[in-house]
Amino acid sequence: MGWISSILLGALAGWLASIIMNRDAEMGALANIIVGIIGGVIGNFVAGLIGLQATSDWSIGGIAISVLGAVILLWLLDFFRSRK
Repeated sequence: MGWISSILLGALAGWLASIIMNRDAEMGALANIIVGIIGGVIGNFVAGLIGLQATSDWSIGGIAISVLGAVILLWLLDFFRSRK
C-alpha cells in the first residue's frame, strides 16, 4: 500500500475512532491521521497476537483492525491522562 493510501486509511480510522471515543470535537484532521496510522500498527499487532491475519489494506477487515487499534490508542491516552 502506498504512503498516500496509508494516510487516507489512517485519516478514516482515526476519525471513526474519535467518533467512537467521543473525542471528535477536540481532534483535528492531523491528529486523526496520526492516531489512525499508529492505530493501524497497534491493531495489526493485536490481531497477530490473537491469531488473526493482520491486514493493512482497504478491506472491511483492514479498516476494522485500524479502527480497533486507534480506539485502543485513544483509550490508553485517556487512561494515562486521568492518572496524573
